[in-house]
Amino acid sequence: MVLILLLFFGFKGFSQDTRAEYEGGNAVFAKKFMEMLYAYVDFQNYVLEGKVTYLINIDKTGKANRIDVLPKIKNGEMFVDDSQYALKKVKGKWKPATKDGVAIDSKYIMKVDFKSNTYDHD
Repeated sequence: MVLILLLFFGFKGFSQDTRAEYEGGNAVFAKKFMEMLYAYVDFQNYVLEGKVTYLINIDKTGKANRIDVLPKIKNGEMFVDDSQYALKKVKGKWKPATKDGVAIDSKYIMKVDFKSNTYDHD
């Protein structure tokens, strides 16, 4: 009886839920993405002071295909387009997130402090 209860309530612990991961690690992606941002985005066109959060969609095939930026900024649509272009220039592949062993779409969150040029990632 105890075994049945443990199996029933503990089954969730056996699921294979994983986050998306960039080849070589997410820190490698963050470094490459920042390099591409500074190579392809003209920051003089934007008022960026302080922290910006990038929400990057990783699809179930492992492709980073869409980017959103929070908070909204002046000339925000153009900044998102420029950031999307920089994202496309990052070479490498993502291992998609999984739920119950099946690949799913997910979000990679990266926070950038443009005031101090530092970044953090989840």
